[in-house]
Amino acid sequence: MSRESLVFLSGLLLAVLPFLGVPSEWKRYGYISLGIILIALGYSLRRKAFLRSIETAPGEHRAEAFVEHAPLKRSMSDEVAL
Repeated sequence: MSRESLVFLSGLLLAVLPFLGVPSEWKRYGYISLGIILIALGYSLRRKAFLRSIETAPGEHRAEAFVEHAPLKRSMSDEVAL
């Protein structure tokens, strides 16, 4: 089951829970557990969307950069100072 479907079903259960004939103690645990599930799924979906936006955003983050370091050449003024 996809995360989007789990968010939908959790929201549906959250909306129906007050009208079910379950004891109030069970409702409290149901609200807490559904809230935690929705927080975790929401975070997961937002993180996935953010990572997807980074991959598709224009920029140089996909370009490979290579810099070859070469020894510095000494100028005449550097040699005179030594």
